Amino acid sequence: MTLNLLLVCIPLAVGLDWYGASPIAIFIASALAIVPLAGLMGQATEQLSIYVGATIGGLLSASLGNAPELIISGFALKEGLNDVVKASITGSILGNLLFSLGLSMIVGGLGRIRQRFNQTVAGVNGGLLFVAAIGLLIPALFHFATGKEREVSTEIAIVLFVAYLLSLVFTLKTHRQLIETEPGEFGPTKEQVEEEDRWSKGKAITVLAGVTVLIAVMSEILVGAIEPASTALGLTPIFAGVIFLALVGNAAEAMNAVRFARNDQMDLSVGIAVGASTQVALFVAPVLVFLGYVIGQPMDLHFSVFEMVAIVFAVAVVSRLTSDGECHWMEGVMLMAVYLMFAIGFFFLPQ
Repeated sequence: MTLNLLLVCIPLAVGLDWYGASPIAIFIASALAIVPLAGLMGQATEQLSIYVGATIGGLLSASLGNAPELIISGFALKEGLNDVVKASITGSILGNLLFSLGLSMIVGGLGRIRQRFNQTVAGVNGGLLFVAAIGLLIPALFHFATGKEREVSTEIAIVLFVAYLLSLVFTLKTHRQLIETEPGEFGPTKEQVEEEDRWSKGKAITVLAGVTVLIAVMSEILVGAIEPASTALGLTPIFAGVIFLALVGNAAEAMNAVRFARNDQMDLSVGIAVGASTQVALFVAPVLVFLGYVIGQPMDLHFSVFEMVAIVFAVAVVSRLTSDGECHWMEGVMLMAVYLMFAIGFFFLPQ
């Protein structure tokens, strides 16, 4: 409920944009407005999944979990800000893997010797992340190796997208029993939701549709302010994309991951943080490549050397720390330290 107080930033952002106020003020207001909207989108999706069944509900959650970021990146791509879009993808992967998971481990580990989570789920997500990292490496490696301008991003995007679809089949259908837990372990059971404040199907759909429209409006305002705001603050658009846009698009997921960790539900916390990174690499990035062709703004997966190295190292560190199926707060400190070091590197990275 406290988060919903930020909804007042919606008319504030619209008013500031209409008035032509400072780009910094417009950027901050629109960014703060997207945070509660992303939270409402997740809540509406969760409520709707009660009516459509576990399989379709899981598909909805997986597909709409990164909708705010996809919308923001879509508007940035429309404006031709390809480098910002790529930086946002990089930032989302780093932010979820290092910042969200690290903060969750710190908060959840305080007062506890260790926390345990589903090792199978962590292993599957870790493997998918390595596949995604390879997919994001190949376009740049191909360019360096051949010196040709021929792009292989579209073909790589198709492979990544197919891998994403098959991962949904694996987790939601064929091997669902490996990742399922007792009812209520990952959150409220259906009966608990009924006892509390269960939404009607119509309300869930209405809220989902309304929030999607509002996120689109706020995203257009946000993207329009990002370049002038970055210039005014003395920041490069790449740093703004890696840090600010990524944190805005994933704020609701990060807060949920921390909340579950605090309640000693580390299984769900790891699933949210690592799963969100997997979806960004396997779903959001390919969809943006496809979208680029539709709107006439070609998008490739040719990331900078620094971005590629950052993604590979982040995946390696997280895979190493989560391979044993348990964690403590010091491991969270390690992840946060890596994130801050990468942030410093992106801050001083020339445009």
